[in-house]
Amino acid sequence: MKILVVRFSSIGDVVLTTPVVRCLKQQVKDAEIHFITKKAFQPVLDHNPYIDQLITMEKSVDEVVERLKNEHYDFVVDLHNNIRTLRLKRALKVKSAAFPKKNFSKLLLTTFKINRMPKVHVVDRYFEAVKELGVKNDGKPCDFFLVDSDLVSLESIALHSKQFIGVAMGAQYATKQMPVSLMAKILEGVQMPVVLLGGSMDSERAAELITLLPNQRVLDLCGKLTLRQSAFMTKHCAKLLTGDTGLMHIASCFETPIVSVWGNTVPDLGMYAYAPQNKSLYTMHEVAGLSCRPCSKIGYKECPKKHFNCMNLQNPEVIKADLV
Repeated sequence: MKILVVRFSSIGDVVLTTPVVRCLKQQVKDAEIHFITKKAFQPVLDHNPYIDQLITMEKSVDEVVERLKNEHYDFVVDLHNNIRTLRLKRALKVKSAAFPKKNFSKLLLTTFKINRMPKVHVVDRYFEAVKELGVKNDGKPCDFFLVDSDLVSLESIALHSKQFIGVAMGAQYATKQMPVSLMAKILEGVQMPVVLLGGSMDSERAAELITLLPNQRVLDLCGKLTLRQSAFMTKHCAKLLTGDTGLMHIASCFETPIVSVWGNTVPDLGMYAYAPQNKSLYTMHEVAGLSCRPCSKIGYKECPKKHFNCMNLQNPEVIKADLV
């Protein structure tokens, strides 16, 4: 049976599809699994042994639709469920199933603060799309497969595995990012070395954080590692301090303890770190009782209310207690 799995973006969302991919490959007899995503997110799925063919596109599915037609799929598993995937399924004209996206429930929560979201993780909702194939969740973590080229020499930067704190500096939207001042208060006095992870766009914030922690060893690796090398670092850190980020989901693949700090988004949307076997590994910190939160299911460039209380009112001492 030839199956196409569809998820175009983003880092965390693609990571969260990997239990479905694994279970499809292991539970459907003689399954051949293809996966389509945007090229920017290919590193998340590279070297995944449960994917027989990884297909990427730059912007539009039109770039690859003729190639996909020629594959003659038996089934399409739609784990994105939007207008673009609807067009793709219509073009392929094969049997398909999509996961329940719950857009109306998300709208109720973000606009009217009425919570009708199901009390289940999005991974479990993804499995709704493979139910008719007889595929069930195996209850194991997400997958991220490292290879030798992803390894970072910890010795060369005077670090030891599980003896440093990782910090995810960036997020796709500013309202998911911890303010630098908050990170400094959380990290102040931490005895382990601190390693800052992110892209080159996070370098300015990383430099600011270092100036606020003059008496500690803080190593800035923002923009100096590939995504897959950053994944290696999340595997080897003692704990990861993070907002609602892609690195949070990558770290969960390795069951690294995670201390997450939530801004404009909320775990009730179902996109928190996936921990089917040991939920005690991950702690989540939110400012309770804010009438403006969640203001979006994804995020904004800045706080719509200008006060950013969902981050500015966080208690750094409580967060630090989970980190040390």
